[in-house]
Amino acid sequence: MASDTATKRLDGLKSRAASAGLWVRRTVSSRLAWKIIGANMAALLALLIGMVALTENRRGLVDAKVDSLSAQAEIIANVITETAVSGDMPGPRMDSEGAREVLRRLSQNYVPDESRALIHAPGPSRVADSDLIAGEVEQSDLPPLGETAPDTRTLFERAEEAVAGLFQSAETRAELARTLEDEVKAAFTTGEPQTGPRRGEDGRRIVSVTIPIQLIQATVGTITYESYDFDELVASERRALIPFALAAFIAIMAGALWLTASIARPVRRLADTAREVRLAGGRRVELPDMSRRRDEIGDMGRAFGQMTNALYDRLDAIESFAADVAHEIKNPLTSIRSAAEILPIAKDDEKRARLIQVIQHDVHRLDRLVTDISNASRLDAELAREDLARLDMGKLLKDIASLHRRDPDDPDSAGHPVVQVTLDDEDLKVRGHEGPLSRVFINLVENAITFSPQGGTVSVAARRRGGVNGHVVVTVEDEGPGIPPDNLETIFERFYTQRPEGAAFGSHSGLGLAIARQIVTAHGGRIRAENRRTGSGARFIVELPFAPR
Repeated sequence: MASDTATKRLDGLKSRAASAGLWVRRTVSSRLAWKIIGANMAALLALLIGMVALTENRRGLVDAKVDSLSAQAEIIANVITETAVSGDMPGPRMDSEGAREVLRRLSQNYVPDESRALIHAPGPSRVADSDLIAGEVEQSDLPPLGETAPDTRTLFERAEEAVAGLFQSAETRAELARTLEDEVKAAFTTGEPQTGPRRGEDGRRIVSVTIPIQLIQATVGTITYESYDFDELVASERRALIPFALAAFIAIMAGALWLTASIARPVRRLADTAREVRLAGGRRVELPDMSRRRDEIGDMGRAFGQMTNALYDRLDAIESFAADVAHEIKNPLTSIRSAAEILPIAKDDEKRARLIQVIQHDVHRLDRLVTDISNASRLDAELAREDLARLDMGKLLKDIASLHRRDPDDPDSAGHPVVQVTLDDEDLKVRGHEGPLSRVFINLVENAITFSPQGGTVSVAARRRGGVNGHVVVTVEDEGPGIPPDNLETIFERFYTQRPEGAAFGSHSGLGLAIARQIVTAHGGRIRAENRRTGSGARFIVELPFAPR
């Protein structure tokens, strides 16, 4: 028992693993899934680029750095002016040795790591360098003769700088293009401090401040104070955003996978089911159940199910219709074949004439049956092709009644039933196809005439029920024997016939009421039958939606 339980558990784990593997493979191969993931990744990429742009344009960080460097450079410049600048003839000048000594003493306290102070005399020529004074000499391989120094930044740093460069202002790009020599010359020329970021020889950004050393109005030198830690400050800010970027990536991926599972997977299931339905050859296929979903995918799933079930119902109806047609056509064909087989051996002229009459009757019956079947099969196509029009039911019913008006000069119409039309409203408009609707009421009136006694009355009435969204109700009554209660719904089935006594056999195909229901249903209405409450006779009630102006 323990072995069986372990085996079942192992099989269950294998089954779940296989299902998970299949889901992963389908997700990887799903174009919709990749579109969802790609759209979410594009949003994340836009967020990251925005972060880079935000840190790149931190002008406040540059200004704070410039203010700090300017304060320290001012201290050094003031000390040099007090101790190493003389105003003797022929003019003010700076003592290079004295300036170098001042920088040596102050560099221990005012020039921290990642910073550098430079003193230039007119020319300009470099007088002192805090790195050299402190004995800190950076060692690096010199480039070959005639070539520039190589860029020491990593590929990632260069890519980051390229992206950041897209968001730099023109002023920032002009500042970065300056060199130390340009900055010093500008300070000597204008006598104004020169501040801002620029690039060093290794490609790194340097925040630099160059302040003129002046006595009265004469510029006798410059002090340049520069910091190399700006890129590190920006990089630290960007590194601080990494956890948030990772959290956003995880959330976006989780959302993308959830969208894939809730959108791409159901769509794939519907596509697989559609292919299975196409290859099933009419066999009913179990459809995905999406009744619980209350979104567009659920609407699509329900619409797909309704469409497929309607297709199945249509196939079943076609199959049933074909079987009924075959059965109804087989009866007259069997009769014709029997009469044709007996006709050559019939010796009596009277029997031969009777057989010929049977053949002719069945041929006419077959012709009528084929015509009605053809009309029934073309009805859906006709209703789909024709445009709806606003029809006056009162005028339509009066025109149909006029076809059955008694002719006083015709003795054969003396006992013909009278068709009376009663209209309870002047506005009896419906929207529909005139030809098919005319066929409905012609069939109902002729059916009522068939069952009415000699000299009877067929009553046709039309009235409005409800307001703008109401219906036009048309009733057709006869004075015949009525309809058996068990057959009030059966009479609308195809090929169902129940004729009065004395009616010729085979004079009706049994499709009239079935066609009438098909037409009325296609117009959004309904038709039903009942027996009259007073007296004998049947009543057919047709309800069609009212068409306001």
